[in-house]
Amino acid sequence: MKTLIDWCHRLLVWLMIGAVAVLVVPVTLQIISRYTALIPAYIWTEELARFMFIWMVMLGAMIGVREATHFEVDVWPALGPRANAQLRIVSHVFVLVFGLVFVWWGIEFTRFGWDQLSEIAELPMWTIFIAWPIAGLTWILFLGEHFVANVRILREGAPQ
Repeated sequence: MKTLIDWCHRLLVWLMIGAVAVLVVPVTLQIISRYTALIPAYIWTEELARFMFIWMVMLGAMIGVREATHFEVDVWPALGPRANAQLRIVSHVFVLVFGLVFVWWGIEFTRFGWDQLSEIAELPMWTIFIAWPIAGLTWILFLGEHFVANVRILREGAPQ
């Protein structure tokens, strides 16, 4: 299972790199067309940039949950390994609730946009809306890994 989660994490990182690379193209076209007469002003570039930004946010949230950097706030003093594990479990339960909400309502959101097209580029909207349930499922997968590690700390003590 760890191999699958590691592979999923690497895939998400590469998808993020690809999303940034793709985002550069329409934004560059937009800037060049705005300040020069070299190319015509493309309207679709703004819409594509917005959609790529949505995917980048969702991919970043997925990666952040795996790396335990997205929903982590250090407000407690230095505690022992078991107390830290207990606090992380409580924190992860709240993130899990949000993950389940993203899955449940994200599926409804995707169904809503299934037959819709974007106004300018005529992209299928489900390709944008599906980011929410995918993010929720990924959070749940990565949280499972964190729960196992924290329960192991509670049971066996700090890892060596």
